[in-house]
Amino acid sequence: MSGGWLDGYAALITGGGSGVGRAVAERFLAEGASVTVLGRDGDQLDDVVRAAADPSRIHAVTADVRDSDGLHRAVAETVGRFGKLDTLVANAGVWDYQRQLTRLGAGELDAAFDEIFSVNVKGYLLAAHAAWPELVKARGSIVMTLSNASFHVNGGGPLYTASKHACLGLMRELAYELAPKVRVNGVACGGMNTDLRGPESLALAGRSLAASFAGKGPDAPPPPIPLHDSSTDPRDFTGPYVLLAAREQSGPITGHAISVDGGIGVRGFTRAAGGDHL
Repeated sequence: MSGGWLDGYAALITGGGSGVGRAVAERFLAEGASVTVLGRDGDQLDDVVRAAADPSRIHAVTADVRDSDGLHRAVAETVGRFGKLDTLVANAGVWDYQRQLTRLGAGELDAAFDEIFSVNVKGYLLAAHAAWPELVKARGSIVMTLSNASFHVNGGGPLYTASKHACLGLMRELAYELAPKVRVNGVACGGMNTDLRGPESLALAGRSLAASFAGKGPDAPPPPIPLHDSSTDPRDFTGPYVLLAAREQSGPITGHAISVDGGIGVRGFTRAAGGDHL
């Protein structure tokens, strides 16, 4: 392909085997980029590679974002395969399924905190650490998957919300530290119909967010957001990633989060307090 916004770019996407990570990988390929997808599930990654129209422009690395060596290996393989690295999409994450503080035992809280922050926050930090030297060479960018929970409460429980607030701060700090050579931005997504899983420490690793969407019947009330009939297909959330990765389109933008959440920031109060049941 020629003429796409990312024609000639090389990108590394963590959590690229499913959900919005896979959707971003497919969109980047369609925009002309070469892409390395990284994830823990080798079968999922193989599916992404098999689905690509041009196998020469996609590469898969099986690794955990909590493993610094694996992330450094992914960067090295990306550069070895495609000659450079223009964009890191830090995306892999887990959700706490809105497990409230009052529903967590002390041991669960301790273990789940370590796991969620290790994946959602340290995974982004380790990926940035592995990628920044190559991104400096390319005058490239980092795009982080943030969340409505980076700005608003009750998009998750206290652990997920705190982790996504931390990611927002991390994005802003790295935007300062890596400027002017590397731009760092985020996409704050709303609810999507993906295979997002929960933490193993809460016995939620086998639970998929997609099952929650599938369980909603046709008469289910719409979500309490202004664009309540908007799409939940992760492919419809990928445009801002392309915009922020493309230096020709967003060269002056850094330290910014684009909210793609159906208008949560402009809705009115739907419930005064979350603890009326206590």
